[in-house]
Amino acid sequence: MAESPRQDDGINSPPEEHLRQHLLEIVELLKKQKLEETIIQHQTMPHHDLVETLMHKQHQVAIKQKLDNLHSADIAYILEALPLEQRLMVWNLVKSELDGQILLDVSDAVRETLISSMDKSELLSATEQLDTDEIADLAPDLPEEVMQELLQSLNDQNRQRLESVLAYGGDSVAALMDFGMVTIRADTTLGAVLRYLRRRGELPEHTDKLFVVDENSILQGVLSLKRLVTHSSDRSVASVMARDVVFFRLDDNAEDAARAFERYDLLSAPVVDEQHRLQGRLGIDVIVDLIRKKSDEDQLAEAGLLEDEDIFSGVWKSASNRWLWLAVNLVTAFASTRVIGLFEDTIVKIVALASLMPIVAGIGGNTGNQTSILIVRSIALGLINSTNTRRLIVKELLIGLLNGVVWGAVLGLLAYGLYGNTQLGLVMMAATLLNLVVAAITGLAIPLIRHRLDLDPAIGTSVLLTAMTDGMGFFIFLGLAKLFLDKTP
Repeated sequence: MAESPRQDDGINSPPEEHLRQHLLEIVELLKKQKLEETIIQHQTMPHHDLVETLMHKQHQVAIKQKLDNLHSADIAYILEALPLEQRLMVWNLVKSELDGQILLDVSDAVRETLISSMDKSELLSATEQLDTDEIADLAPDLPEEVMQELLQSLNDQNRQRLESVLAYGGDSVAALMDFGMVTIRADTTLGAVLRYLRRRGELPEHTDKLFVVDENSILQGVLSLKRLVTHSSDRSVASVMARDVVFFRLDDNAEDAARAFERYDLLSAPVVDEQHRLQGRLGIDVIVDLIRKKSDEDQLAEAGLLEDEDIFSGVWKSASNRWLWLAVNLVTAFASTRVIGLFEDTIVKIVALASLMPIVAGIGGNTGNQTSILIVRSIALGLINSTNTRRLIVKELLIGLLNGVVWGAVLGLLAYGLYGNTQLGLVMMAATLLNLVVAAITGLAIPLIRHRLDLDPAIGTSVLLTAMTDGMGFFIFLGLAKLFLDKTP
């Protein structure tokens, strides 16, 4: 993000610090407005309503002047950080020409609150200034009547483009591509291409290559700007262009495309249909946004949250978003207590078991989480397939077995040192060994099974894993203790 110099000293501040400073200034203006309006409301004076109105307008002008100097992405950040009432107050002061871009920049949850506060005419005004691919990004959140009017307002080419994009799923390449591309013909000279670009003037953002097509828009290759300016101007495009092109199809998975961008260090890439006709392009900007969004979703999924959540949304909505996996956790925790209940007599006779059994369960949970995180990441990167799954399973089981031997021996010695009981130390060692193997199996099985069922392997894995390692850890440890330590009738 480009940063403008600070107005006070002309020195650039770090982007994050600059952004937080903008937020603090807006928050302070809002606090000042609320404080002064509260004071005015409790005072008796002539023309009270007029004074209150003038005071309110004065504060609005100050906030608006601050917003007018900010980038749309900065305003989006500020809106996300404000409670709903203040958010809508600030939103109403934003320049109307920025509305569409800000709706694109905010999170899905916050976008919902902003759109719900806008009437039909405001939404049309905000979206009509956007490019076709940007309208497609907002389409799932827009009311049906607004989309219909938008389609009618577009020319034939843009309407056809928008309808073709909307025909594909949100996780497809089509949903991410834009139409800002420069096409040329293979039989053109480089000199003619340079003259064409000069006449054209501004290039689409992140343009690092030109797409070479024939008269039917069939993709022939790409011409990088580097080759364009470093070769003789009388050479033809065909003699210089690259024919081995990384391209994507409309229905390709967006996450697969993101991995390809990372693998080949791409800045842009063409998108074609089934007949290899050029349809659009992918840019690094949307890929970065996709990677960030996917990372956020994975973090929420690991915590058992069903969807992105506005941190200032209502209590009921926020609570219900967390209920499913809380309920699963409650059931599994209750099941673990029932396992302990099976061995109450043994725990009463050997009190040391009560202090040692959480250790067995805890180290098992940690081991299982390490395995599951590795598997989830490998699935996301497309590294796991039918040819290597068996080898991966064997490897993780051997790791679990080795860790079990090493750390089981350590815990066994610690238990012996604490209680001076050889059999208790051996039980601790054996239980740790077995539970680490169980943890490795569970850490593998849960994400792999969810992936096989076309479910997100990250969602709920930690909750299910903890339940298995806790329950099995208690059962193994207490079961061995009952067999080898509880000798009394």
